[in-house]
Amino acid sequence: MPEALWISFAFALGLLVKTIGLPPLVGYLAAGFLLSGLGSVTDLTIESTHALEEIAHVGVLLLLFTVGLKLKLRSIISPEVIGGSLLHFGITCAVFTPGLYLLMDLSWSTALLLAIALSFSSTVLAAKVLESKRELRAFHGRVAIGILIMQDLIALAVMSFAAGQTPSEWALIVFGLPLLRPFLYRLLDASGHDELLVLLGLLLALVLGGYGFDMVGLSSELGALVFGAMLANHPRSQELSKSLWSVKEAFLVGFFLQIGIGGLPDTDALIFAAIAGLVLPLKGLLFFFLLLAFRLRARSAFLSSLALTNYSEFGLIVASVALPDWLVPLAISVSLSFVVSAPLNRFAHSIFERYGNRLARFEGKQHHPDEQPISLGGTRVMIMGMGRTGTAAYDWIARHETELMGLDSDPAKAQAHQKEGRNVVFADAEDASFWSGLHMPSVHSVILALGDIEGKLVAARMLRKLGFRGYIVAHTMYEDEAKAIREAGANDAYLTMNETGVALASHIVSRSDAHEH
Repeated sequence: MPEALWISFAFALGLLVKTIGLPPLVGYLAAGFLLSGLGSVTDLTIESTHALEEIAHVGVLLLLFTVGLKLKLRSIISPEVIGGSLLHFGITCAVFTPGLYLLMDLSWSTALLLAIALSFSSTVLAAKVLESKRELRAFHGRVAIGILIMQDLIALAVMSFAAGQTPSEWALIVFGLPLLRPFLYRLLDASGHDELLVLLGLLLALVLGGYGFDMVGLSSELGALVFGAMLANHPRSQELSKSLWSVKEAFLVGFFLQIGIGGLPDTDALIFAAIAGLVLPLKGLLFFFLLLAFRLRARSAFLSSLALTNYSEFGLIVASVALPDWLVPLAISVSLSFVVSAPLNRFAHSIFERYGNRLARFEGKQHHPDEQPISLGGTRVMIMGMGRTGTAAYDWIARHETELMGLDSDPAKAQAHQKEGRNVVFADAEDASFWSGLHMPSVHSVILALGDIEGKLVAARMLRKLGFRGYIVAHTMYEDEAKAIREAGANDAYLTMNETGVALASHIVSRSDAHEH
């Protein structure tokens, strides 16, 4: 039974590469190649079936649908995102196309399509790396994700053009789709939080978006993206995206398996992948200097460009439509880039801490508005991280202290707090340039309510390094993290669940005291 082999090999190889710190999809590609090799040396018939092709296609549609759910105009309408992505795409194609044409004796069209496929960066890898470090909403994370969305849109346009589909007269219905948005919003609200929510996502991505667009002669991939984008501004769009995450990932396994089962790489494919690996650093350098040109600080430009220094699964999707003969060489190139990129991104902050002074020399004199120095003026209490815990702390202290300021690395969240009357500004605690530009002459107490342990450790160390002698308090879920935070410079670090229990008990005691009196 081929399905049993697919699942067994995919799980085994995926788990193996995960244990050494690489993305599991590298293992899925390896599983496909291993299955292909196994079929060639045994009597087993192991080949891509119609079922696997359908699974792979569903995975691609769900990926594009979830990309559409993140497609908010404000995330991509900025000079550094639009300019950086388009300039990088143009320069990469202008350099790679003649290089591939001359070195590999290809036609101009094939060389151009290969250059386009290699110009994209991995949405899956970058999003996972940034999410694992809780940096999706940090300034450098927003820039990287914005550029990836722009690249996804370019990829979709190339796929639609390469597919050569001729739309029918019914395709004009697409222009009326925005009228359906209120109805789709009601459907999303009515779907609850369980399996109906997942089924709604599948209905929109596969049936209305995929099959519907295909029926009128348009790209099914475009349909999935469009229906995702129509829900992007709904408050529950990210909940829908998260509910589909596991389903999408499971079906995408089929996409990577299908590539590997398609055939073992030959010598030419390995040479192509090796050359692509050698020029990979140039891709990151180009992003770095382009982002510096748009006034980003060296740290933000470095972290964004490092997240983008890889080749993309979207390149494979483009190749599956336009360059099927090049799928295997591109798959090896993508895998190799993940092997390089994943560990580098894991130690990105440590790398910048070591080489930051050298990289800062390339900064311009003017900086991006989101990266300007912050003066706390007469602020006496500072809260870093304005999530649920930070907000609760702010509101409690505000009853007794007026000179209070909150900081958060999500500008949208900071703006929402400002509308509610809180004194909250945008700041990224893990940005060394933030600390170098921070003025806090009157602060006597700091609450570290940041979401991740690394941010709390960095903040505690930097506060003490700046000479701050006041009180620093933090919360965390685990005792070993509390110990690390105290060693980093905090006076106290409390366990979140313990403090929750104490707070609940205090309500009982207060109520009992009130009844006695």
